[in-house]
Amino acid sequence: MATIAWIGLGHMGGPMAGNLVAAGHVVRGVDPVPAARTAAAERGVRVVATVEEAVREVDAVFTSLPRSEHVREVYGGEDGVWAAAPASALLLDTSTVDVATSRFCHEASVERGFRFVDSPVSGGIAGAEAATLTFMLGGEPADVAEATELVEPLAAHVFDLGGPTMGIAAKLANNLMLFVSLLGVAEGSQLAAELGLDPAKFFEVASVSSGESWPLRTWYPAPGVVPTSPANRNFDATFSAELSQKDLSFALAAGEAAGLPMPASRIALEQFERLIAEGLGGKDASLIVKYASADGSVAGFDPEA
Repeated sequence: MATIAWIGLGHMGGPMAGNLVAAGHVVRGVDPVPAARTAAAERGVRVVATVEEAVREVDAVFTSLPRSEHVREVYGGEDGVWAAAPASALLLDTSTVDVATSRFCHEASVERGFRFVDSPVSGGIAGAEAATLTFMLGGEPADVAEATELVEPLAAHVFDLGGPTMGIAAKLANNLMLFVSLLGVAEGSQLAAELGLDPAKFFEVASVSSGESWPLRTWYPAPGVVPTSPANRNFDATFSAELSQKDLSFALAAGEAAGLPMPASRIALEQFERLIAEGLGGKDASLIVKYASADGSVAGFDPEA
């Protein structure tokens, strides 16, 4: 079994690192947040103080970080991955970053003698906990094959998308589809309620009809209908509006570079930006349902709670 460094032990990284421990690997982890370190240690991760200590003499390095700038710093910093890890280590970034950052990581890794695979995931916190994530891998064929073996204990599906940045390309396009679908679920749920339909009964209809989608199944924005819905917990985040705004802005930037108009994506981005402007960026992405209601209120959300 491998010795692995895991950098970023948050809601996604912590469970994934723990599942690698459960698969028999030795995992050294690092994170600046005390609660994340404690939770990871309880999963069997050997928590250390610095990136330099985590990556020393490892077989692979995983990063799971919030933003592109964090990825660039962790890889390129004075005591970062490139400076401290052995050149034989395979580098995998599971973060959702912009295409330019992913390309930078590939090119700079090669220049320094490393192998890099962009390895973003889909499936959320529940998928990370249950080891049922979808991995989207981009890189050189031999490196992707090695990465596939490493991530299989974390995944229900692993896809080789092709060369460098193809994994992050798939992730951005997938998340764009998610957020545009979420707009439809939000508006459809409110129309159904205003027309007098029972939310649970309407959900039964939509879930076996043409309105079916991942956000419908997972985030239906009415309390008491779907167990995993944030509406049951005052829209506490499973995937926050801030992260949604970040991911969708990256997708839109890629679309603009390709000359695509993307009008529906722009509407979704505007709604996440409105939530952030209202101080609700830490709430769940599905709270955009409040903009589909007649008066801005929505069942299951108490702004004072």
